[in-house]
Amino acid sequence: MTFSVHGLAVARGIAIGRAVLVASSRVDVAHYFVEPAQVEGEIERVRQGRNAVVEELQRLQTDMPADAPHELTALLDVHLMLLQDEALTGGVKHWITERLYNAEWALTTQFEVIARQFDEMEDEYLRERKADLEQVVERILRYMKGVASPVAPPASSPRRKTQQDLLLDDTVDVPLVLVAHDLSPADMLQFKQSVFAGFVTDVGGKTSHTAIVARSMDIPAVVGARAASQLVRQDDWVIIDGDAGVIIVDPSPIILAEYGFRQRQVELERERLARLRHTPAITIDGHKIELLANIEQPGDAAAAVRAGAVGVGLFRSEFLFMGKSGNLPGEDEQYRAYCEAIDGMQGLPVTIRTIDVGADKPLDNKAHKDNYLNPALGLRAIRWSLADPAMFRTQLRAVLRAAAHGKVNLLFPMLAHTHEIQQTLAQVDLARAELDARGEPYGPVQLGAMIEVPAAALMVRTFLKYFDFLSIGTNDLIQYTLAIDRADEAVAHLYDPLHPAVLRLVGDVIAEGERQGKSVCVCGETAGDVTMTRLLLGLGLRSFSMHPAQILAIKQEVLRADTRKLAPWAQQVIGGEEPAALLAT
Repeated sequence: MTFSVHGLAVARGIAIGRAVLVASSRVDVAHYFVEPAQVEGEIERVRQGRNAVVEELQRLQTDMPADAPHELTALLDVHLMLLQDEALTGGVKHWITERLYNAEWALTTQFEVIARQFDEMEDEYLRERKADLEQVVERILRYMKGVASPVAPPASSPRRKTQQDLLLDDTVDVPLVLVAHDLSPADMLQFKQSVFAGFVTDVGGKTSHTAIVARSMDIPAVVGARAASQLVRQDDWVIIDGDAGVIIVDPSPIILAEYGFRQRQVELERERLARLRHTPAITIDGHKIELLANIEQPGDAAAAVRAGAVGVGLFRSEFLFMGKSGNLPGEDEQYRAYCEAIDGMQGLPVTIRTIDVGADKPLDNKAHKDNYLNPALGLRAIRWSLADPAMFRTQLRAVLRAAAHGKVNLLFPMLAHTHEIQQTLAQVDLARAELDARGEPYGPVQLGAMIEVPAAALMVRTFLKYFDFLSIGTNDLIQYTLAIDRADEAVAHLYDPLHPAVLRLVGDVIAEGERQGKSVCVCGETAGDVTMTRLLLGLGLRSFSMHPAQILAIKQEVLRADTRKLAPWAQQVIGGEEPAALLAT
């Protein structure tokens, strides 16, 4: 039966594919794809885990006291029967061979498939056997924990074709869409090089980092879809409408045909925009506009160059620190990563932001998982770095060393106090002194500050005394100006980039930078929003940094713009009580 689920549109486009459900947080398992050569090894891991549980239960049966309740013996029989059920073992093998899921992911996926079958049973006793299955699966997972994947030849198995498969002529390379309760930035990085055509989460806001990374992956996404992960079944056909913020489950052939047509139209528009890749971003009245890229990993530099970026305006270095179960990356590891990004940009400048963790970007490292009453207002970003000077200087030394290989700018997040500025600059001086003492070569860097809190925007003149350039992080600036947690879907409707207070802060920072002859860039989501481009140009902005996928659409707006006409209109917009109404004029 066809039905739809509504959420928040965070990444445009249409995705059509089969649903991949990530296991709930009830079972703590890893989710990743394996290489074809590892398939038989992953199947063997599950087999070994199952056999170990079988042996354990059989041993319990053998050692069962004579006065043990009959129900206990019967329960062990049920568990043994479930362990040897082909529906479980065959299903797990299917997910590993067909989808290349790792063993734990395949096991929890098949558990969810069978659990739904139990839920639909009319007999109450049989429905309750779902709990037994859950216990069996968790026993197997406990035995599998920490077992390394052996390497073995691949295997394959057939998959049943559906009406949707035939309509889409999709018999081998099945398009997949990810459905989950939530995804952390580290999770997103694991899936970044995957085959997913789009994703849906139950929670999240338009500018949560899950949404941001989705846009950087240039795949359709809907967040804040509430109970999507409970309503959608494993392997259901799903349409993700990233423009409307809607997912359509089990669509009819007519709906599929309509969305298939829309999907092709989107592709044609992308091809048309691709012709602008090598066109300089110059307005009608001759202003050259700098269109930069935001990246999360060194390997993203190639996509930035392909999109026509003239540099990296924001390298989010914290993603190098995430997904680390042990120690944080050392100086040499960071140095190599920064050099890779610099090399990838082929001589174009790279702006590296120091680690910005906390709030919706926690580290996996247990030492930095403290629970705060309000993490968005707690020990995050530059506060976190200054609280751990040794870690901070390790990163600074790595950046300074990498600067010897190309043009590098160094950017500091969430500064708000003069004493924080002074402490930060002192740490840079100490890092240089440490490199001097080691005789290690390093290069010059331009120093910049993020304008992310109202205090920083109001102190812009002071900031420009200390820094070579400024970068406005509109995501956090909106969050802190309007007192809204941008990762909370309950208040997502109050998150307003066009709020008069936000626009006036942005306008003041741009104007002051122009007066002092220093560069101001916008690197938040506003920079990649085509509906905001004309307004930012009218306010005097000449440097935009966004996800590579958004560059060509913004360039098209730049090429159509005349800043002489936009400037007075922009002042009218930010001076009004309802800027959104004036923006359309």
